[in-house]
Amino acid sequence: MPRRIIITRAGSPSVMKLVEMEMPVPNADEVRIKVEYAGINFADLLMRLGFYNPKPPYPFTPGYEISGTIDAVGADVSNMKVGQRVVAAMSNGGQASHVVSNHERVMVLPDEVPLDVAASIPVTYLTAHHMLHYLGHMNKDDSVLIHGGAGGVGTAALQLCQLAGVTKVWATSSGAKHAVIEKLGGRAIDRHSEDFVQIIKNETDGQGVDHILDPIGGEHLTRSLSVLKEGGRLYTFGMSAVAPHSKRSWLKSFLAWRKTPRFDPLRLMSRNRGVFGVHMGTWKNQEVMVEQLNSILKGIKSGTLAPIIDSVFDAEDIADAHQYIHDGKNTGKVLLRFK
Repeated sequence: MPRRIIITRAGSPSVMKLVEMEMPVPNADEVRIKVEYAGINFADLLMRLGFYNPKPPYPFTPGYEISGTIDAVGADVSNMKVGQRVVAAMSNGGQASHVVSNHERVMVLPDEVPLDVAASIPVTYLTAHHMLHYLGHMNKDDSVLIHGGAGGVGTAALQLCQLAGVTKVWATSSGAKHAVIEKLGGRAIDRHSEDFVQIIKNETDGQGVDHILDPIGGEHLTRSLSVLKEGGRLYTFGMSAVAPHSKRSWLKSFLAWRKTPRFDPLRLMSRNRGVFGVHMGTWKNQEVMVEQLNSILKGIKSGTLAPIIDSVFDAEDIADAHQYIHDGKNTGKVLLRFK
């Protein structure tokens, strides 16, 4: 029987359940995928806590990325067939044993790319690539600061910097994860015991950096902006500051929201700086998305990009997977497996 993860209400990991469902039927322009792996991202945790939008009405199934095998094809789909191994970028609803998706958001996988690796791509690598290349036009002489450098997006961004020949890269993480950052060419900064603002100012002679990736939000964005170079770009793609723990705290969330900077266009203009908000789940230009995914898949096929998979949880253990990420235990990607 097909199954799916549902979030029944906002709250701790216990509000999630694995339930049976009817077999979905693809529309004319869709394919149905028997899911092998689904990615878990911090956005899923924020959505479960009720702090992430857009959010469907309860109960709903989260999940932005999947890999698996096509097992049904809509009448108007001529470029895909049953049995093909695929990866898909979902707008939501990916954490299920069977999903339907518009064929334009689905890509057939090269034989060299395993399904677990494929499920690590659509959110982490696509988000990092979109920020650094599509929006940022990064070149080898640029400098980059990556917050959460040992996470899924962080490790993807570090590899993209390496591939582009960028050598001036700083990344924050807990001290225990510094070896991963250094292996990927970054200068590690301990987020608990070191001041990234002071380090960046000291090591760039006060100029700051060209690109800053910030998934934390709150007052952290203000501090990131303080070390953004003239002509630089700050990318905000998360708000982990509102969810320091697995249980929801309205007070801490409100304080984080209150401390989030209200960007003044005139100040940004006078200082020649830019701020981008990035949410690939709401990105509508399919052509741009597919072009970027193709570029990433080529890098993975050639071995120049290599997703770091920290752990794989069975679908029955979804609550444990969320708690694992909340506790900051993962280095790289966490996946959900449907047997």
